[in-house]
Amino acid sequence: MKNTKSNWGSFAIAKLQAKRRSLLTIALILTAIIPVYAQQYNPESDFEIDWDENVKDGVKITKYIGTKKEVSIPPKIQGSPVVRAFGFMENKNITKVTIPNGVTWVGGFRNCTSLASVTLPDSVTSIGPIAFQNCTSLTSINIPNSVTAIGAGAFNGCKSLTSITLSNGIKGIYTFDTLGAFGGCTSLKNIIIPDSVTTIDDYSFYGCTSLTSIKIPNSVTKIGEEAFRGCTSLTNVTIGNSVTTIEKFTFYRCKSLTSVTIPNSVTTIKDFAFNECTSLANITIPNSVTRIDSGAFEDCTSLTSVTFEGTISSGAFSQYDTFPGDLRAKYLDGGVGTYKRFANGTTWKKQ
Repeated sequence: MKNTKSNWGSFAIAKLQAKRRSLLTIALILTAIIPVYAQQYNPESDFEIDWDENVKDGVKITKYIGTKKEVSIPPKIQGSPVVRAFGFMENKNITKVTIPNGVTWVGGFRNCTSLASVTLPDSVTSIGPIAFQNCTSLTSINIPNSVTAIGAGAFNGCKSLTSITLSNGIKGIYTFDTLGAFGGCTSLKNIIIPDSVTTIDDYSFYGCTSLTSIKIPNSVTKIGEEAFRGCTSLTNVTIGNSVTTIEKFTFYRCKSLTSVTIPNSVTTIKDFAFNECTSLANITIPNSVTRIDSGAFEDCTSLTSVTFEGTISSGAFSQYDTFPGDLRAKYLDGGVGTYKRFANGTTWKKQ
């Protein structure tokens, strides 16, 4: 009987100790979880807000006054949903920003030079003008499919941006003054332009010196002036068949460009469009082209073969040299055909 009581007592003590251990484990887990949950969003006091006139009971952040480097915007402030995220301009301290679901418009991160990471929710439909201009530490960003508009100069001067995924809903890539949406993104190596885009505005990729290739989809009807000027690593370009005009200086000084496909939709190649593309060896001018303006292919020092598929009237050529050497005069005499350069590159012959 003694042994039975002793065994029962030992069992009871062991059970009590196990229960205590379980309770301790739960307490430790809760201790670990609760602070994480509590810190999921910054305190409301870290933000100055105003009511958004376009959204009933919605607020917009007008200024971040907190001190954290990693910022998580709360989904609600003073009981109202946050619909616009703004007010971080010139903040050199923040390194990471998480924007909550419910925000539809994002902007105001200009010159946040330490910002390396931004998380955008699927609720965002617009990225404002110069939204992330000169965020020189930003390396990549994913644009959700909900986004339909990227504001003028939105990522201009983001020198560390190496890749970006554009959503399938974006209609245009726009410019503010001379600030192209991705102008000066000197580390950007590639970008896929979705079929939804109809406009690539002036200066859009001006000075993207690491960009190696670009495919312009058939949906694009306009490529603006100087859109790819100074993209010195760009080696090949495919232009979609809805573009009618290659504007002034569009591919000016793309010194690595070896291949360009000009579609039959193009009717005009404007001034200096391919000027100083010093690696371009051959080009085919489709029969749709009726006008080639000043210096369009001038200083293309490697150009040795030009094929004209159609007839261009003498008045369609500018008075300024359009090609290196005397090709303009030769073509006006010889018409449709392929012309090869010879005699140390100073003159041309029809083949």
